[in-house]
Amino acid sequence: MNMTIDATTAERQLKGSSILSAIKTARIEYVLSVPDIVTSHGLLFPIADDPALRLIRVCKEDECLGIAAGLSYGDKRALILIQHTGMLYAMNAIRAVAVEHQQPICMMVGLLEKEPGVAPRESKRHGIGFIEPVLDVMGIAHHLIDSEDDIGKIGPAIEGCYKQSRPVVLLIGRRPS
Repeated sequence: MNMTIDATTAERQLKGSSILSAIKTARIEYVLSVPDIVTSHGLLFPIADDPALRLIRVCKEDECLGIAAGLSYGDKRALILIQHTGMLYAMNAIRAVAVEHQQPICMMVGLLEKEPGVAPRESKRHGIGFIEPVLDVMGIAHHLIDSEDDIGKIGPAIEGCYKQSRPVVLLIGRRPS
C-alpha cells in the first residue's frame, strides 16, 4: 500500500467529530435539521446522541429560519443543518428573515453529490454551481468546509454571524466520517 496516497486521503477526510467540536466551541446549543444525506452519518446522528446539543427536527427547511431567529432573541445559538437543495427551497425565508431582518442565522449546508476536488462554482452539477453566486448576490457570507484544514473556519464564522447579526453559510463539500 502506498503511504503517500494514504496520507493524501487522510488530509482530505472531513471528520464529523471535528465539526461537532467546532460547533460546541462556538457555543451552539440547538441544531435545527431536516435529515441530510450528506451529513447524516458523520454529523446528524452524533448530534442526536450528544447531550450538550438539542436537536430540533423540522418538516421543511424554511421552518428552521423562524425557530433560529426566535432562539437568538433568547440569547440561544442555533445551527441549521440542511442540504443545498433544501436551502434553495427555503430561499424566500432566508431572504426575509436572515438578510432583510438581519438575523444571526447560521446554516451548515451539505453539498449533495459535489465532485471531490472541484470548487462549488466549477461544479458540473447545476444546483451546486450557482450556490455561491446566489449567496454572493444576497450578501451572505459563506465558507467551504471540505477537509480537516477547513475546520478552523467554523468558529470564527459563527462568532461573526452572532456579533454582526448577519447570516452565514458553511458549505460542507464532502461527507463527514
